Amino acid sequence: MSKIAILGAGESGTGAALLAKAKGFEVFVSDMGSISTQYKNVLSQANIDFEEGQHSEERILKADEVIKSPGIPDKAPLIKKLYAQGTSVISELEFAARYTKAKIIAITGSNGKTTTTLLTYHLFKKAGLNVGLGGNIGDSFAKQVINDTFDYFILEISSFQLDNMYKTKADVAMILNITPDHLDRYDYKFENYIDSKFRIIQNQTSAETFITSIDNETVAQELGKRKILSNTLKMSLNQEVANGASLVNENLIFNVNGIKFSIPLQVLPIEGKHNISNAMAAILALETVRQKFEADKTFDYAAFIADFQNVAHRLEKVATINGVLYINDSKATNVDSVYYALEAMTKPVIWIAGGVDKGNDYAQIEELVKLKVKTLICLGTDSSKLETYFNGKVAQIVSVQSMKACIEEASKLATAGDVVLLSPACASFDLFKNYEDRGNQFKEGVQGLE
Repeated sequence: MSKIAILGAGESGTGAALLAKAKGFEVFVSDMGSISTQYKNVLSQANIDFEEGQHSEERILKADEVIKSPGIPDKAPLIKKLYAQGTSVISELEFAARYTKAKIIAITGSNGKTTTTLLTYHLFKKAGLNVGLGGNIGDSFAKQVINDTFDYFILEISSFQLDNMYKTKADVAMILNITPDHLDRYDYKFENYIDSKFRIIQNQTSAETFITSIDNETVAQELGKRKILSNTLKMSLNQEVANGASLVNENLIFNVNGIKFSIPLQVLPIEGKHNISNAMAAILALETVRQKFEADKTFDYAAFIADFQNVAHRLEKVATINGVLYINDSKATNVDSVYYALEAMTKPVIWIAGGVDKGNDYAQIEELVKLKVKTLICLGTDSSKLETYFNGKVAQIVSVQSMKACIEEASKLATAGDVVLLSPACASFDLFKNYEDRGNQFKEGVQGLE
């Protein structure tokens, strides 16, 4: 019996363990941290051996294959030892993809992954297709593959997950955009991060589809340098494209392998230029699938998309109080995300930012901030970098160290017609458990004003 060791016992690790057990492997799960009670119970009920608070290296090094959590970098000493002895180290998604008959729609990008994944899933559901959701969102892909009941899987995939994917083939792959992020994992070399993102199309042929935006400078350059075999559908808000989607006179114009249609921009339920591209990508994915696998069907894309509700913590309208609109964009943990958020604002902004800085370069948003932000509220234990950068560029800067104080300041400083925007540009771990906790505390604080 082949032995599989799984490093990390979160949603993906536990799901991989259940699938490995179902497929007859001898399974051992090891987590250097503590395992939540929920996952301990799942593993125990499945009679899967596990440990926490340590890695028993001797046992792990004897495994025939290792499935590792995306959070564990390749430079970790144990991973280096596994590579040195020739052990296969893969991601949960790579393992699960071996056992599914479903078509895979794989979505990556520095920003917009979650919105586009949920929007694509929404469209497939509205179209009546038998579709599952997984990857970096929702239930473990591996766990869902045990019974393998879906015809399609929509997968949100991070660069960390792509790094340990080798043979998985996406029927439809998307790279929404590429901007510098997570460079500490990639030896501070942007090209390494770019290479990671492009792994999403590594096994595609002309029979598969690649959807991407040529408005993103990095992607446009890479398309000129790389030999891409996939049927490539391009998106642009700035120019008409021959095969893909364009924005022309307030209409989304689609030309997909010679089939043309359009939908009016006004039907989109999500705001901001970036969400126009996200909507284009989702529609292109469904139309590609319709042409190839569901050719007897016709889809009303405008009707399908109209009732989509965006993910929580992503430009989420919380409430309007005394004429002030409060927006929760806590998921904006990098500067690029904040750019998209500010770009979508049409009223004076009280901008709440700060947290754990990931090496941010605020030059990218400087002009937008000068144009749209009347007050910057710095929320975090160390706001010095934000304060220093925007000193003299924003009329008013205030620093706070709790969400309660933040809401109090925002409500005092805002006047009717303003927008209070939580769009932090930073990780949340100085004051909060995660970005969800930060966003939830913001929403609770705002609702307490009513």
